[in-house]
Amino acid sequence: MSRIGKMPISLSNQAKIEIKDSNIRVSGPKGMLEQRLTDQVTISEEGGLITVLRVDDSKKAKAQHGLYRMLVSNMVEGVTKGFTRKLEIAGVGYRAELKNDLLALTLGYSHMIYFKAPEEVKIEVPDQVTILVTGIDKALVGQVAAKIRSFRKPEPYRGKGIKYEGEVIRRKEGKAAGK
Repeated sequence: MSRIGKMPISLSNQAKIEIKDSNIRVSGPKGMLEQRLTDQVTISEEGGLITVLRVDDSKKAKAQHGLYRMLVSNMVEGVTKGFTRKLEIAGVGYRAELKNDLLALTLGYSHMIYFKAPEEVKIEVPDQVTILVTGIDKALVGQVAAKIRSFRKPEPYRGKGIKYEGEVIRRKEGKAAGK
């Protein structure tokens, strides 16, 4: 049995869950998320605990057991608490600012980069070198943060670029001076 899949998900009193056929809908104070389930797993809710069970012991069912348990767990956490990814900008002259709905990035190119986030995701810029990406869908928050990071990935020699908070950039030594 999957170690992740067999763990029950505790449903807080703020979140409400609806299971209809092969769809699951979780709603809470931050919003509502919906997920279509595969036919390899079944979901049941009893007394504030959600359990995900697989229908048989086939390889496909075993693979999707833990996956769908984590998807439902992330949905419950998203609608109650939400998710945040913090990005840090390093480099002389590199900065970010919010202009209307657009994230304007100055990253050492000959032009500014403008990025419009999806409706479900909120972008904040508390200072010029910090970007906060928040939302209720963990996958979408991560995807938007990865897209912003891809505009100027951190380089290994000076460490300039956009990185996740707490990300360690392995530094390389530059060219050795003549011997």
